[in-house]
Amino acid sequence: MERKDIEDGDITSSLLAKENLDTNGVSSSRNVAANSGGAATAMVVFSTFIAVCGSYVFGAAIGYSSPAMSGIMEDLGISLAQFSVFGSVMTIGAMLGATFSGKIADLLGCRWAMGLSEISCVVGWLAIMFSKGAWSLDLGRLLIGCGVGVLSYVVPVYIAEITPKRLRGGFTTAHQFMLSVGLALTYFIGTVVNWRTLALIGTIPSLVQLVGLFFIPESPRWLVKFGEEKDYEASLRHLRGEDADIFQEATEIREYTEALQQLPQGRFLDLFQRIYAHSLIVGVGIMILQQFGGANGIVFYASSIFKLAGIERFLNISLYIGVTILGKHNTKTLYHFFIAGFSTEVGTTAMAVAQIPTSILSVIIMDKAGRKPLLMVSAVGTCLGCLITGLSFLLQDYQLWKEVTPVLVFVGTLVYNGSFGLGLAGIPWLIMSEIFPINMKGSAGSLVSLVNWFSSWIVSYIFNFLMEWSSAGTFFIFASISGLTVLFVAKLVPETKGQTLEEIQTTMNPRSTR
Repeated sequence: MERKDIEDGDITSSLLAKENLDTNGVSSSRNVAANSGGAATAMVVFSTFIAVCGSYVFGAAIGYSSPAMSGIMEDLGISLAQFSVFGSVMTIGAMLGATFSGKIADLLGCRWAMGLSEISCVVGWLAIMFSKGAWSLDLGRLLIGCGVGVLSYVVPVYIAEITPKRLRGGFTTAHQFMLSVGLALTYFIGTVVNWRTLALIGTIPSLVQLVGLFFIPESPRWLVKFGEEKDYEASLRHLRGEDADIFQEATEIREYTEALQQLPQGRFLDLFQRIYAHSLIVGVGIMILQQFGGANGIVFYASSIFKLAGIERFLNISLYIGVTILGKHNTKTLYHFFIAGFSTEVGTTAMAVAQIPTSILSVIIMDKAGRKPLLMVSAVGTCLGCLITGLSFLLQDYQLWKEVTPVLVFVGTLVYNGSFGLGLAGIPWLIMSEIFPINMKGSAGSLVSLVNWFSSWIVSYIFNFLMEWSSAGTFFIFASISGLTVLFVAKLVPETKGQTLEEIQTTMNPRSTR
């Protein structure tokens, strides 16, 4: 079969034919499949849980450096510059992992790609735990970064490929929920244990996933791609339940995959053909906007943001009010209350925790509200959070409302992080896992993941320079990019809820509908 035949509608025609049969009542197989495959079986839930253990590792890796900083520098006697290398080398490792994530998933399947990643993470955590100098710290952090770079791609892709279409959004968004939990718990646990113990604790979710991988099925779509006919049907039945009618779904997956295999093997440069332009613009564009909207810059440097905002001034004012109201004998108690409530460490933890309830809400309503509305509401919220924070710093520059601006900065960052967790944190990864056809998914996934991590590195690198230039201006720039994200989503991002991956990929290719 020629490439042109595929592009001009052979793939689409079979799917449209099935839809017409269902519409006319000639066949009820789709309805049966919808009824039997629309529910979350125990295996789908368990497989998703094992997969998102990798998401927890992702969050723990991001959150580790902040609570471990003082302990590592004191125990090992390393300088601030050396610790800065330790903190940033994970991003370099993640870029390396992201570069090869798609190919690794293509060769090994998502299941064993996760296993390889977790081995890298376990070795990295142990290297950090037993470190006696900067070089072993950096090596461990680099290995964790490589593992996380692969996990950031394969976890959402695996979940998207095993879940029923009516539940895919919510289940895939659990990736971001567990990432937020990993980040917040690592911040919290790091306040009560030393950095070596914290590194040891970091191995636990990795080990849980490594063991669990032996009990979950591989993605049916990956199995059919490599001609594992019996295994792919067994995998699909395992996921949908023994009594489920999988005929319609199995046939659609097989026919679409077989049609795509008539094309030459997808190469990296093929991504830049016109046929994939829409998918590529959406996948890369949403990742760039996610990161340049301030995401990791704000998370990485939350402590310095709070210090710059002048939390100490707020404490002094609060103490004055407390003395006036409660009397001098209660001043010490009040002081400790405010120190505990508004220290930069606890403030950073509170900011991380703010993502958890909104991530839960996103999981619950994703497949009801849809991807686009949640993305747009999320972007509006991050824009509002940045505007509040930027306005607070602007007022400080003009020496206005000095008593209130520290609180406004704290509120602004909470609004930002909560809104980010609702959509922008997880949905770009969900969309990335949906919009590329299986013959290009490996190359596309590597590119999109690399763009995300590289953008993250740029933002985290320039963030302090921007804050030195203008704290208010930095957050107004982030607010502008969040506003641009709303327009980008409204105009270019497709709504994918309630569609199979094959249907999504067909509609993303305009030429196939001719």
